[in-house]
Amino acid sequence: MNPDIKTVEQLVEIITREVLIAMAEQQQRAAEPGGSQCKYECADNLCVHTCFDQAGKVVDAGAERLSSSIGVIPQDANLAKMIDHTLLKADATPEQIAQLCFEARKYQFASVCVNPAWVKLCAQLLDGSDVKVCTVIGFPLGATASEVKAFEAGNAIEQGATEIDMVINIGALKARELEFVAQDIRGVVNISHSRGAIVKVILETVLLNDEEKTIACLLSKEAGADFVKTSTGFAGGGATVEDVTLMRRAVGPDIGVKASGGVRTYEDAESMVKAGATRIGASAGVKILQGPSPSTDAVPASGKGY
Repeated sequence: MNPDIKTVEQLVEIITREVLIAMAEQQQRAAEPGGSQCKYECADNLCVHTCFDQAGKVVDAGAERLSSSIGVIPQDANLAKMIDHTLLKADATPEQIAQLCFEARKYQFASVCVNPAWVKLCAQLLDGSDVKVCTVIGFPLGATASEVKAFEAGNAIEQGATEIDMVINIGALKARELEFVAQDIRGVVNISHSRGAIVKVILETVLLNDEEKTIACLLSKEAGADFVKTSTGFAGGGATVEDVTLMRRAVGPDIGVKASGGVRTYEDAESMVKAGATRIGASAGVKILQGPSPSTDAVPASGKGY
């Protein structure tokens, strides 16, 4: 039986990715710091390398141009299980947090996503359910010291968080201080993974050009992150289909992509999933699950608009 065209395309993309990585490894092996282990990720004409010493500390990171373009869209999944039910407003009250958790239990969302101060309360309210507690680190600017981000992540996990959404140091990325960015991510990943939590890396795509988005995705993947995420929702822009497509292409099928910021309807969520998102961050989760919005274009057979 002949494989379908989609299967062939996926196989070609996987093989291309492996060839590109092998090329980058061969080119960079001679320049590796002594005793280090280096990882390579390639996408959209870019390869990023990050080298770690035996203790897992980043000792070198950089980016270089190659060729080809690759990417895989994930399989569909139950929509509720893809939504992080979110409330990150500064004026959120305990009553609103409790309502968020009630809705998350009722609709079986993937998680609730709250500020660190509410993690313990959410862990208590969601005890015994499958709903995870997600919190944000270095939020919303990403400019917190790396040591503080790592401490904040560890503290949140002690309070009951099992998913950590951290903001990268955006200024350092734009300055091409890639080793610093890699260390920043790796510090949160190490402490989170050692305590059984997963990490989503927020890029704040509205502030980045496409090359910077790609580099951030590759660094996040090399540092061991479980997801890359578009936005905080606090920088004047949110998820777009174009950014989700770019991010999925950059990380391939191996890790998650979270679309967050401005996803308010079923149609919004559907478009993000089709673009490659495996998780949706939204405060409108209940509305999204109500399904497609009624068409305003359709006219009844009678010709009257009621």
